[in-house]
Amino acid sequence: MQYRLSVIVPTFNRTEQLATALASIRAVEGSDLSIEIIVGDNGNCPTTSTIAAEYGARYVAVGRRGASAARNAAMAVATGDYIGFLDDDDAWLPGHVRGHLNLLDERPEFDGVMGQVRCCNTSLVPLGWPDGPATHPGSGDDLIRRMLSGFFPQIGTVIVRASVRETSGDFDPELIGGEDLDWLLRLANRHALGFVQVPCILYSLRPIGEYDALQKSRVGYDRKVFRRHAHKMWRIWRSPGEYMRAYSGTLMNFYRYFCDAALLRAMRGERRKALGAIWHALGVFPFRGLKHLVVKSPLRRALTLSLFSWGAPHIIPLPIWLAVLHI
Repeated sequence: MQYRLSVIVPTFNRTEQLATALASIRAVEGSDLSIEIIVGDNGNCPTTSTIAAEYGARYVAVGRRGASAARNAAMAVATGDYIGFLDDDDAWLPGHVRGHLNLLDERPEFDGVMGQVRCCNTSLVPLGWPDGPATHPGSGDDLIRRMLSGFFPQIGTVIVRASVRETSGDFDPELIGGEDLDWLLRLANRHALGFVQVPCILYSLRPIGEYDALQKSRVGYDRKVFRRHAHKMWRIWRSPGEYMRAYSGTLMNFYRYFCDAALLRAMRGERRKALGAIWHALGVFPFRGLKHLVVKSPLRRALTLSLFSWGAPHIIPLPIWLAVLHI
């Protein structure tokens, strides 16, 4: 038996990384697995189509309309019985796909299967962190609660039956961030999903402090995704407190990012950028941020270092500085 898999790869002006991604997909192919790669291009680099052709991929250009439009255009022309995904700055691992397809064969009630992520730097060198999630993330309402509480099943680890397009629909083109989580929440709400404890992709993570503006915009989109699904799926919440903890979990990674970015920049003497990151942290969780500016925390240390580099010790009384610097 030969499986027929279509792989959706959105891209935006990253030809070198795209080539690595496409090569990793082709490396998984074999006599038992036929792969149709479809590159959805939402950039304007003239060589993207050439790279796609080199790896035998179909090429669909959508203009600068975002990753959702690129994924939607690619999915619309997919002909495989199954659909997989890969972002252009990530790469599949050799053990990906077959475990997913075997489980879908064995368990016809499943319409999709998730796997594990191996986190890497931007050169796709593993960071040495444990592959995650370490255990089965759950199913049904339990899975949805986790996804609305900060657990993000990276879409590159997901293989679905092509038929889910009819019920899960397209990626939302109005979302510049969180569009994959939004789609996966629809998928989890309408279909049973399985899990294989196999590392599937090399997931590229940018260094702390290098994409503050992008993170700031994503906060708003993730809030929108949370409210869209958490309110609609009211049945899953067992108490108001559980709902509030889930909301906090959804945004916690953003808050931690800005706290870490603030401290890193303060230690580098980049006071304006450090203060900007502190401001963004307060924008995510105002009350938590104010607390962490008072108690011993990385955020308070970042503020202290930033004010020192600005000459603030000369205008603030010594007893106050002695209290603040007790960190």
